[in-house]
Amino acid sequence: MANSRRFLRRSAKTLLFFFAWLLFFYLSDRPAPAAASDFAFEVSFDKAIHDKPFTGRVYLFFSKREAPAPRFGPNWFRPEPFLSTQVKDWQPGTPLRIAPGDLEELRTFPKSFDEVSLDGLYAQAVVRFNPHEREVGQGAGNGFSNVVRVDPQAPAKTLRLRVDQLAEPPKFKESKWSKEVVMRSPLLSDFYGRDVEMKAAVILPASYYDEPQRRYPVIYQIPGFGGTHFHGRRSKPVAEKNEEGVEFMRVMLDPNCPRGHHVFADSANNGPVGQALTEELIPHIDDEFRTIPQPAARFLTGHSSGGWSSLWLQVAYPDFFGGTWSTAPDPVDFRDFQQIDLYSDGENMYVDQDGQKRPLARINNQPVLWYQDFADMEWALDYGGQLHSFEAVFSPRGKDGSPLSVWDRETGAVDTEVAKTWEKYDIRLILEQNWQTLGPKLAGKIHVFMGDEDTFYLDGATVLLKEALSKLGSDAVVEIYPGKNHSSLMTPELMARIRSEMVAAFLREYPLGGP
Repeated sequence: MANSRRFLRRSAKTLLFFFAWLLFFYLSDRPAPAAASDFAFEVSFDKAIHDKPFTGRVYLFFSKREAPAPRFGPNWFRPEPFLSTQVKDWQPGTPLRIAPGDLEELRTFPKSFDEVSLDGLYAQAVVRFNPHEREVGQGAGNGFSNVVRVDPQAPAKTLRLRVDQLAEPPKFKESKWSKEVVMRSPLLSDFYGRDVEMKAAVILPASYYDEPQRRYPVIYQIPGFGGTHFHGRRSKPVAEKNEEGVEFMRVMLDPNCPRGHHVFADSANNGPVGQALTEELIPHIDDEFRTIPQPAARFLTGHSSGGWSSLWLQVAYPDFFGGTWSTAPDPVDFRDFQQIDLYSDGENMYVDQDGQKRPLARINNQPVLWYQDFADMEWALDYGGQLHSFEAVFSPRGKDGSPLSVWDRETGAVDTEVAKTWEKYDIRLILEQNWQTLGPKLAGKIHVFMGDEDTFYLDGATVLLKEALSKLGSDAVVEIYPGKNHSSLMTPELMARIRSEMVAAFLREYPLGGP
């Protein structure tokens, strides 16, 4: 028995030695990983897709996958490497060499790009021909190249990417029950100095064609960041479930603008979008469809950035809308801007008071995204991201025509002077300062729902709003749901409750179901 154990021990040692030798041989024979600095890229664009010199931003996106194409990145929670550079008067057909050290301005994500291995990654070039599109890789009118694989063993370390395709604008496929509304906005066109359209999807109720004399209350819904009116496409009417027989027309609004999500708040950078909505688009919809064109028959709802938008519109236009049901809104009190007090001296977006990295998102109460990493990613993308979107709405316009930054992109330090200018968009502060006037107009109209484990740490600001409204003696409904995050908040029960409360609010003004 003892001899058997000694034999097994000797055999195990022999096997371990053999595998260690094999691993050493494998690693020593394998070529070293190809760093990003080992490669250069030559990008050109065809005259057939853009026949003029180009001034703007050029991108290289990398991905482990060939499909979906790298240009569809970066994913917020799993971003892959990419870089961008600014060019001026770049001629069609002329190669642009992109390599570390070759360009005066090169933005990379991650910033420590030299440490990135490009082994086996797929690369794709994008040219931002359309400066009015928020999205880069999918933005209509932007150019993109074929996809190539980075091969570290290839003798040539320069990869050539020819931009010869344009991203097509998405097409809204109408049905009997959902119609696209597109109208030129005189207000926004004057602001931008070019034609600007407002868009929406109108979802018709089931009885719309059978009862041609009937008019309907309207639910205006605003999608979150990245959402558009395309979310309103339907092949059948919405099934209404209420004993009173109330049916709603639904309108899915498009909140997209070049700098992100304009949240329908008039601003120095995005223009008079709230005014355009209430004075142009909604009256246009009232003319084209059989709505009840009265405040008591106009309801608002939205989630995330759409949640903030719907609450803002109700507060900014208290006499125009009959109530809001806002879910998981973006920060409604800037004393807790995703855990950051923007009004406090010495605050930093990247680290807290103890010098610990600030998380931007969590799952199961564990941080999965950090503020600085996310800010670095948006810096490389340039305008149009979520954080830039906040500044586009809330900040004044700087001398260079861009929104003033509320924090230093290198250090993370908050600029309290810029933050002070944000006060006119701080919903809690607006309510406190104007409650004598707003209070009576908003009676019964404010409903806000939030999970206490919100994925993006939005719950803290909503708690502060709840406390402020309670001190004001408001009848506003602000509910914090234990254990719910940004997504799980939206249960079928909550959605059914919101519709039920809209029905009740409508019937209080129209007990017979209509005017």
